[in-house]
Amino acid sequence: MSVVTRFAPSPTGYLHIGGARTALFNWLFARRHGGKYLLRIEDTDRARSTQDAIDAIIEGLDWLGLKADADPVFQFARAPRHREVAEEMIARGGAYRCYLTQEEADAARTKSQAQGRAFRSPWRDGGAAPTDRSFVVRLRAPDDGDVLNDDLVQGPVRVKARDIDDLVLLRADGVPTYMHAVVCDDHDMGVTHIIRGDDHLTNAARQIPIFQAMGWTPPKYAHIPLIHGPDGAKLSKRHGALAVQAYRDMGYLPEALCNYLMRLGWSHGDQEIMSVDEAAAVFDLANVGRGPARLDFAKLDFVNAHYMKSADDARLAHLVLEHIAAQRDWVVGDVEEARIRAGIPILKQRAKTMVELADQTYFLVRRRPFALDAAAQKTMKDGVAERLGRLAPCLEAATAWEEAPLAQTLKDFAAAEGVGMGQIGPGLRAVLTGGSPAPDLAQTLALLGRHESLGRIADGI
Repeated sequence: MSVVTRFAPSPTGYLHIGGARTALFNWLFARRHGGKYLLRIEDTDRARSTQDAIDAIIEGLDWLGLKADADPVFQFARAPRHREVAEEMIARGGAYRCYLTQEEADAARTKSQAQGRAFRSPWRDGGAAPTDRSFVVRLRAPDDGDVLNDDLVQGPVRVKARDIDDLVLLRADGVPTYMHAVVCDDHDMGVTHIIRGDDHLTNAARQIPIFQAMGWTPPKYAHIPLIHGPDGAKLSKRHGALAVQAYRDMGYLPEALCNYLMRLGWSHGDQEIMSVDEAAAVFDLANVGRGPARLDFAKLDFVNAHYMKSADDARLAHLVLEHIAAQRDWVVGDVEEARIRAGIPILKQRAKTMVELADQTYFLVRRRPFALDAAAQKTMKDGVAERLGRLAPCLEAATAWEEAPLAQTLKDFAAAEGVGMGQIGPGLRAVLTGGSPAPDLAQTLALLGRHESLGRIADGI
């Protein structure tokens, strides 16, 4: 059997990280078994579904590297097929036309609930069809036995068949319901494994009888636990239930977010850092826990910092420049861009996110003259400016404007002055950066270049 998984979001909002993790688990499982991972857009709620949401979902998945193995399937466009299956189900005896009015159906359901039994319409036993009433198509739910979902994460889940309502499959206007459309689409797409959030666990017991009514083999289900906030409460925007694009804008790399999400509920020993390709070789639903996983931004930062250190410098520079252009009012010309590109290998070692990395490049793009911030101004007391004035000619005489010889020049100057670097470094850093974050002084001088460094020292003293 060839494995086929699917991710089936509703385009009524953004792709949040819970949905992204569900998509990732489906992608990993398909890759692990040499199968296919498909995307279905469940856009049957026409009032709430939007093209912007569809675009955002696909963009988010593509950014994460979770591109489907075929073009997306749009559920609403398949409504004729859903109606066709409902009619076939009637012919097979697995469904029937129900002519109860809404008021009659509500009253019958209330009575059934009071009696502790599932809803059964009197029309399931047939009767002359009235000519003055519309009808819905209902599932003829089984009366005997159990509906078994041998869930690959939650374990066996049994529901008494008599506790399952005669579900509506087609509404009076011919529009298919979610339960019916999902089953039809999963069958026609050849889905073998449904991996989704455990908030859908009860739906499995309703959907399996629809498969069986058509003589179809139900897929295997795996209901994964939801993601909770750091405090254990249901995930909300306050906790981090944000669009995938928001995490991108917060400075996280897609490979880092995937690494973090795959380990949020799935374990493979103690290995925390793992690429999606590495995970795809070992991913097993048996190692998915049943309890909710908690979002931990500190761990996400740790994982992201790891990937930033090993990321391609040219790629990081491109992302930094994109961020600056979109989020900052800095003027970045060719000279400043060259400094940024040269500084990435050094600066990325200390940054946890792309936003932090971009902020750390500010000292490279500041235009002279600039004011020193309050903390930097405090370093310019007790003859510091005069000492920097004596340092400038020593730096100007440097034959090689590189980190190692510049570090030696600073060391030699301190010795000649009879002071430690603590009496030189803070003031020099202040005039070079204005108080902005920057790396080691010799690295800062090397990145700024001879002309810019000497110019900033002259401005500052």
